[in-house]
Amino acid sequence: MNSIVDLTGPQKAVLMLLSLDEATAAPITSELDADDLRKLQQVASTMRAVPAGALAQVYAEFVERSQQAVAVPRGGVRYLRRIATRALGEARAREIFAENTQSPLDRLANADPETLAGVLEHEHPQLVAAILSQLPPERSATIVEKLNEELQTNVLERLATMTEVPQRLLQDVAQALSAELPVTDSESGSTAVNGVAQTAAMVRRMGQKLGDALLQRLSGADETLAAEIRRAMYTFEDLKLLDARGLRSLLEAVPADRLTLALKTSSDSLKNHIFSAMSKRAAERVREDLEMLGGVRLADVEAAQQEIVEQCLKLASEGVISLENSDAVV
Repeated sequence: MNSIVDLTGPQKAVLMLLSLDEATAAPITSELDADDLRKLQQVASTMRAVPAGALAQVYAEFVERSQQAVAVPRGGVRYLRRIATRALGEARAREIFAENTQSPLDRLANADPETLAGVLEHEHPQLVAAILSQLPPERSATIVEKLNEELQTNVLERLATMTEVPQRLLQDVAQALSAELPVTDSESGSTAVNGVAQTAAMVRRMGQKLGDALLQRLSGADETLAAEIRRAMYTFEDLKLLDARGLRSLLEAVPADRLTLALKTSSDSLKNHIFSAMSKRAAERVREDLEMLGGVRLADVEAAQQEIVEQCLKLASEGVISLENSDAVV
């Protein structure tokens, strides 16, 4: 490198970022997407020295360009995505911004290396080199290792002498090659859903009367599923939603040893809430029992917590206590 003219855009970006203090560089870096960061990483790993005065010229060029154009404020697409989510909801925003849509080149970059190598093996070395030039080096290396020896040599020769690739050609080649890749599970249109948790959250927001009626009807068709939904509606930490009277009614129905075990992993705020509903002597006894409890299996703690939650739900269904005002998210 003899002058600033020889520095590429990514090299200038790396040089400028590395010249900034961490507090200044961090928010700038947070606005870059994964592909941009990978490019900067590759450039940074190969930069060893720059011409004297290069940094000053980079700053000067930055100032000049900033006077000629106005940056898109507040993160551009990311900002639009955030305000769309706030205005329209997550599902609608996801649909509009099509987050799950991959470009042909993205599909190639994320494809199984062996599968992609099998597709590339039948292509001209120049086209293979063009595709590899757009992938991270470690990815390209894995793919080249799986090509036959003759193609490996030809591809390396062409890649090493490559200085640019026509964008239209690259897009056309990527489109054609990605069409030959098998559809993966992540692209098949299926999205993981925790049906029980989603149903529990929905029923919980319907209010106790309507929720109980729905689950009662469901119980007639599938008692096991209805019970599973009920268990998923509230956690042990949700006992913080009970008032002192409700807590006292619940504690009367819970054995002291099961309460002590259940409190082993609970938050301090829940412990204090429960202790506040107990007599000073009873609360002190539970605290002492907790200190003496020692190591216990997490499964045993969770079982005790679930027993108490189920007892709470039983009392709620009987009208002894109320969870009607619960707004917590399942």
